[in-house]
Amino acid sequence: MANMYNDSIHWEARVLPAGPPRLLGWNVPAEELVHIPEHWLVYPEPNPSLHYLLGLLYVLFTFIALLGNGLVIWIFCAAKSLRTPSNMFVVNLAICDFFMMIKTPIFIYNSFNTGFALGNLGCQIFAFIGSLSGIGASITNAAIAYDRYSTIARPLDGKLSRGQVMLFIILIWSYVLPWGLMPLMGVWGRFVPEGFLTSCSFDYLTDSSETRYFVATIFTFSYVIPMSLIIFYYCQIVSHVVNHEKALREQAKKMNVESLRSNANSNAQSAEIRIAKAAITICFLFVAAWTPYGVLSLIGAFGNKALLTPGVTMIPACACKAVACLDPYVYAISHPRYRLELQKRLPWLELQEKPPADNVSTTTESVNAPAAAAS
Repeated sequence: MANMYNDSIHWEARVLPAGPPRLLGWNVPAEELVHIPEHWLVYPEPNPSLHYLLGLLYVLFTFIALLGNGLVIWIFCAAKSLRTPSNMFVVNLAICDFFMMIKTPIFIYNSFNTGFALGNLGCQIFAFIGSLSGIGASITNAAIAYDRYSTIARPLDGKLSRGQVMLFIILIWSYVLPWGLMPLMGVWGRFVPEGFLTSCSFDYLTDSSETRYFVATIFTFSYVIPMSLIIFYYCQIVSHVVNHEKALREQAKKMNVESLRSNANSNAQSAEIRIAKAAITICFLFVAAWTPYGVLSLIGAFGNKALLTPGVTMIPACACKAVACLDPYVYAISHPRYRLELQKRLPWLELQEKPPADNVSTTTESVNAPAAAAS
């Protein structure tokens, strides 16, 4: 009868060898409890309906992200007009977002089993893929920002060659790989379950100097550095375009003409406004994706851990997945050449895309600032 009672309640109160009473259970096999940070065990097990809701949400995220990023990878690799050096960065970003969603079946399976169903092995796979794809996306975003800045600021000699972009991509993955391997192999840090124990990330809760050093280091190298680069380069782009437009207006005034652009009257928005909007969108997506995780890890390592309830810690994971769904639309689907190629291969979409003019760039960046803003 006692066993039947415990099974029906699903958790029971016990006393750990050291510390206050804890609530153990959470649908976690006894042999797996060693992998669970004690922080989560003080909370009652989430309602199964929350597990099911998150599982369904992740099914939606997975479908949208795999479809969008899969199309980007396919079209950009298959279409000759899109196989440019700059677009290799876009493909690399799509690959990062694609693989970020490849691991979601682990989360979905755990959610519909209301717990740590796939155990520590599933946890390690989930966190390893997540660390590589997440940090890879952040560094690739920084590389895209540099590439766009270089192309716009130095239109004659600033465009990167295919070899240079390949070198950049190799360096990106050389930079990213250690941050996934060190926790996986136990060299520095570790991967542990978090939140509802259906997802995993690096350990930011263990009260030790090693954990705090690891959190501070990975926060700096995977968030602060790429964020600083993205903000710096897009601010430079906006500044360059604004100064360029100002110089054109002053020159037109000296020549007593309305504008030096032949299509000025047909352009409803000025170039600096469009480039500013693009820059703000890109920065906002990066902030929305990774700031919650950054704040979460800092609170766990240096702040008040009581703020990190299971429900709160699921918000950053959802934010990252949502941005992985949006990235292909921001970076590629708004691109006229991409839409044209998509229309050729999937005519049933009825995109009604008209071929761009000859002077429109075939990359995500243009040699001149106005075209770059338009793309």
